[in-house]
Amino acid sequence: MDSYKGMSSDNIKGLVLALSSSFFIGASFIVKKKGLKKAGASGVRAGVGGYSYLYEPLWWVGMITMVVGEIANFAAYAFAPAILVTPLGALSIIISAALAHIILREKLHIFGVLGCILCVVGSTTIVLHAPPEREIESVKEVWDLATEPAFLLYAALVIAAVFTLVVHFVPQYGQTHVMVYIGVCSLVGSLSVMSVKALGIALKLTFSGMNQLIYPQTWAFIMVVGTCVITQMNYLNKALDTFNTAVVSPIYYVMFTSLTILASVIMFKDWDRQNPTQIVTEMCGFVTILGGTFLLHRTKDMVDGSPSLSSRHSKLSEEDNFDLEGIPLRSAESLRSS
Repeated sequence: MDSYKGMSSDNIKGLVLALSSSFFIGASFIVKKKGLKKAGASGVRAGVGGYSYLYEPLWWVGMITMVVGEIANFAAYAFAPAILVTPLGALSIIISAALAHIILREKLHIFGVLGCILCVVGSTTIVLHAPPEREIESVKEVWDLATEPAFLLYAALVIAAVFTLVVHFVPQYGQTHVMVYIGVCSLVGSLSVMSVKALGIALKLTFSGMNQLIYPQTWAFIMVVGTCVITQMNYLNKALDTFNTAVVSPIYYVMFTSLTILASVIMFKDWDRQNPTQIVTEMCGFVTILGGTFLLHRTKDMVDGSPSLSSRHSKLSEEDNFDLEGIPLRSAESLRSS
């Protein structure tokens, strides 16, 4: 009971919104994947630079579902710290993996189920030990936090890394290494979450009677959010169209969450409001989630009781550069080993 007393009303609101967001976003991965496959069958695939999916209604259904989830996620950041909201994205992996098993016939091994359970346990641990939301009375306060030297250095490093990936690595390795597309999404995503949180705080204050739209800082955060979201969607579409959903979802979650927590700790100084025991417990919860996503990733191609069969399927798929569903799974390492 003491743990629950420690959760503020704002944290509880953020928790409910984050759980709703996970459901919608997890489902959107599957609907969008179906739309991308259908569009790729009659046009140029997104993975090779095509945009035929924009004419596919099913893809738009998935996009609308994702937008609903992102709106709920957006609202969650206005009430709760990023270190609470972001790790709950693990629940979207569980939903995505379960629906992929049912709808896309991407088999979920028994250890994948164990991975889902670990994600739930880790998420619960983080929820029960999350820090209270920082009291902010103006968007100018957020701007001051964003322009401190430590966060400016982090932002500069992220922008440099994204530029390097887009210019050098995407053309050469985008189709063969999932980390390239996901790296761009995750790096840009860590900046977008900080801007989304700033914008969410501004809107919350505005609705409470303190108009924040009169400040140029609010509009600057809006521009950053728009730029980052467009970039994320573009490269996430490429990743989903090129690689298995069971690979994209957990890797994206791990990288995105890790970088977002790092950005939040630097910008909002979340750990300054916690004791060492709480911080260690949160990290244990996060590591538990990482273990769950690792299991989901490692068992994505395994069939219950027949790992050798899945290995033969995997090797056959790699030789043809396509998986059993016609989705490219070209990996330089696997091609060398075969």
